[in-house]
Amino acid sequence: MIRHLLVIGAQRCATTYLHSLLDAHPDITMARPARPEPKFFLAPESEARGLEWYRGAYFSHATSQSLLGEKSTSYLEDAQAARRAASVLGWAEIVVLLRDPVARAVSNWRFSTANGLEDRPLAQALTENLDRARDWDAHLTSVSPYAYVERGRYVDYLESWWARFPETVHVRFMEDLISGRAAVAELYHALDVDPGFRPAGLGQPVHAAQGPAPELEPALVARLRDYFSGSDERLRSRLGQELPWATR
Repeated sequence: MIRHLLVIGAQRCATTYLHSLLDAHPDITMARPARPEPKFFLAPESEARGLEWYRGAYFSHATSQSLLGEKSTSYLEDAQAARRAASVLGWAEIVVLLRDPVARAVSNWRFSTANGLEDRPLAQALTENLDRARDWDAHLTSVSPYAYVERGRYVDYLESWWARFPETVHVRFMEDLISGRAAVAELYHALDVDPGFRPAGLGQPVHAAQGPAPELEPALVARLRDYFSGSDERLRSRLGQELPWATR
C-alpha cells in the first residue's frame, strides 16, 4: 500500500537534513525535484489536480518504496494547506521539526541576510519584529522572510494540522535529531518503516557548519523568551513533554 508523508516545517529547523535522512531510507522516496520545494498544497488548484497528478508530477521515479514523502516548509504557516492535503491525500504522516525559537529566529535572519532579503542588523531586525510585522513581496517568497518571531510560535500554526490529521502529526526537535542515532531510529519507527536502517555519510545539518551566531544582548533574549513563553507552554502541554530549550 502506498502511503504519503509531508514534512511541513518549521523553517530553519534542519528540515533539509531531515529530508536527507528520510530519502536515504529504502522504504521512503522523497519528491523530485526537491528544490524548489513542491509546495503543491499551497495552490488552490491542487484539489482539482488531485492525487494522480500529484504522484505523477513528483514521484515518477518511485519504485518499490511504500512511503512517498514531500518537504515544503511553507505548509506549516498555511491553514489551507492542511485542508487541501487532507482533501487530496485523505491520510498522511505529517512530520514537524522544531527548535529553540530564539535560535530559529537568528538562523532565519542569517538566511534572509545571506539571500539579500534583509539589510538590518540582527538586534534591530528582531526588536522591530517584536513591535510589528514588516511588509514583504509575496512575488519573491511564498511566506514572509521577516517573520523571525511570529514563526517561532509553533503551536499557533500546528492547530490546523492537528485538526485535519489528529493521529498522524509527529512533532520532533532538531536538538534531539542531531544528538544521536536513537532519535532517527525512533522517527523511522513512528513512520512504520524499518527502524534498524542506519543512514551513512549524511554528516550534520548545514546549520552546524555555519559557525557561531551573532550574540544577542541579555535584555533582548529576555524579551524574546517572554514573547514565546505562552506558545511554548501551550506546546509543552499539547505534547505532554518538556521542550528542549529554555522557556524563560
